[in-house]
Amino acid sequence: MDKKYDHKISEKKIYKMWEDGGYFKPKIDLKKKPFTIILPPPNASGKMHIGNVLMIAIEDILIRWNRMKGVPSLWVPGTDHAGFETQTTFERELKEQGKSRLDFDRETLYKNIWDFVYKNKEDIDNQIRSMGASVDWDRYVFTLDKKSLDVVIDTFKRMEKENLVYRDDYVVNYSFKWGTTFSDAEIVYKEKKSPLYYIKYGPFTLATVRPETKFGDTAVAVHPNDKRYQKYVGKEIEVEGLNGNFKLKVIADTYVDPHFGTGVVKITPGHDKNDFEVGARHNLKAKNIIGLNGRLNEFAGKYAGLKILEARARVVEDLKKRNLLVKVDENYTHLAPVDYRTGDYIENLILPNWFIKVEDLAKKALEVVKSGNLKIYPKWREKTYVRWVENMHDWAISRQVVWGIRIPAWYSVKENPNLNITFLDPKGNVCKGKILDLLQKYNFDDIAGGLQSLIASKESKYVVSRSSPGKDYLQETDTFDTWFSSGQWPLICTGYPSSKDFDYFYPTNVLETGWEIVTKWVSRMVMFGMYLDPKGLSPFKDVYLHGMVRALDGKKMSKSLGNVINPEEYQNEYGTDALRMGLIAGTANGKDFSFPRDKVIAYRNFANKIWNMARFILMMFEKRKKKVPMFRRNQLDCSINPSDREILEKLNKTIKKVDSSLNKYRFADAGEVIYHFVWDDLASNYLERVKTRKDMGTALSVLRHVFINSLKLLHPFMPFVTEEIWGKIPRKNKDMLIISAWPKVKN
Repeated sequence: MDKKYDHKISEKKIYKMWEDGGYFKPKIDLKKKPFTIILPPPNASGKMHIGNVLMIAIEDILIRWNRMKGVPSLWVPGTDHAGFETQTTFERELKEQGKSRLDFDRETLYKNIWDFVYKNKEDIDNQIRSMGASVDWDRYVFTLDKKSLDVVIDTFKRMEKENLVYRDDYVVNYSFKWGTTFSDAEIVYKEKKSPLYYIKYGPFTLATVRPETKFGDTAVAVHPNDKRYQKYVGKEIEVEGLNGNFKLKVIADTYVDPHFGTGVVKITPGHDKNDFEVGARHNLKAKNIIGLNGRLNEFAGKYAGLKILEARARVVEDLKKRNLLVKVDENYTHLAPVDYRTGDYIENLILPNWFIKVEDLAKKALEVVKSGNLKIYPKWREKTYVRWVENMHDWAISRQVVWGIRIPAWYSVKENPNLNITFLDPKGNVCKGKILDLLQKYNFDDIAGGLQSLIASKESKYVVSRSSPGKDYLQETDTFDTWFSSGQWPLICTGYPSSKDFDYFYPTNVLETGWEIVTKWVSRMVMFGMYLDPKGLSPFKDVYLHGMVRALDGKKMSKSLGNVINPEEYQNEYGTDALRMGLIAGTANGKDFSFPRDKVIAYRNFANKIWNMARFILMMFEKRKKKVPMFRRNQLDCSINPSDREILEKLNKTIKKVDSSLNKYRFADAGEVIYHFVWDDLASNYLERVKTRKDMGTALSVLRHVFINSLKLLHPFMPFVTEEIWGKIPRKNKDMLIISAWPKVKN
């Protein structure tokens, strides 16, 4: 046995032995209940990060633990196409080449991104292997595989048939930068300092941070119990405007905070979600006064064509000139919506979109948690899920990006002559307009072949179909929100709707992921699982939410801050086992934590410690020259001494504590128990006593027994070094450690 453990040599060799031996593939045994985990699919937009290592470490612990207990254990790997994020990553590469997505027709751009993603997928797969993940590669799934597409499209067709899908003009979260909508779960609210303008509105003075949206106002609102304004409720007021005077109705609604500003607010349904809901309650019209280009449109009169901030400055200047600006609070702070990925500005706009009715779906997703049939760990994270599902709105599922699963809706150009089309002509020029007008100059095949985008009004007639229903049909260019497809991930990965795998391995046992996507992803999976499964079951029995790994300084990792931790550097220097165990031991249950560099180093030292223990045991075996009997408790009862009994009892307690902790998803606790048993009780105490024992045969028999069981306990946490040592320890069972029996408590 070499003097030092070389993880760089062992890890690749050991993983190949596992994979080639077929140890990751569970057999269906109807006499046993399986244990199933679905790997949260890493994004195909780039390499995996340090948080992915924690995720894989936790899930691999559960899989290896159950596999060693004799449970048919399935862990399905996969990758997410990550529509919006992957396309924006690819677009950055195009920009470096002096190109833009607008230089390509839709199909060409899709193919180029596909090639880009497949290179990333190979890198990600290699990373998953390097982290020791014992996933069943034969069941690998990509969210754009045919079986994924089939499930997602069939789900959409079913929901549309059952009137759970509709198209409507609706206030959505729109990014001018990315040219797409965001779901409520994909935006965050950032505190922002903005001037608060107090403006004269007829007999009122009201406060707003957005005076430029006044051209989209359809009412003025007060609180029903605000005695100051009750005489105005239900009446119309005349407001002096910048493009001429106009009239607005005064309404009463509990949405209004009587303590904000003057207790009077303007209602702009086209550019504020709360205002849109107020408008719906009071039958108010809604109109966009800002276009998809981020500029004010014709409703703004002389301000048309100005960007939002330019228009705001001009409007404020003109309000001052007309003495309509009462005062300005320059220190007002409020929460503004930004996209969760990059923090860029989000505008509320009315757009025709595809929506899912979530009321009934959300009720079931809420009840399954409240009833305890689906448990969330740690318990205190449950409230995030509950609050989100309780307040869920209808879900805008369409995205204006190319990379993704295209919505299978088709529009006849004859029946829908007002479709707004953008396409590349045969010379590569960008052409825009209504399809009726474009067909006067271009033939249909050129338009279809060069199609970039299509916008259909909510009244447009469509046909849902996998393929074109006729010669004059154009397909919807919007793609499904990534969470729509990944929301069906457990079903897709287990062979839904009909397969031996689905019948046996579904529903899965536990969904393990980061707490930050409990709203975006977990809630969607529960809704789809209960909707699609014939038995109406949740797609998993438990949810475990781990915390985020932050930089060494405690800040969120960011390329711009230069504090991103590359897992490969730590794997190369300290070994994968040390990185995995360091992350496990460094986290409080479900809470964010700073990257535990010191613990990673400590567990590198621990790997060396157990390697040296193995060398010592082998040396003692060689020194004795006699065969050391295998440990059998009943046969040795008369010969074992108090220190033997003590270490055996401590081994029993360790097994109990590890099993108990893993059953409760307390991974750090389990890891700490094993560490202290091996280092303190076994290495520092018992092993030192063995060196001076006269009854060396009995001592070595007990030592080997305890050490072998320690390797078993450690294996789910530190699989590489334990498997390497296992192959060098003389023992009766010649199976690899990965499939050896989990230790049992012995009396």
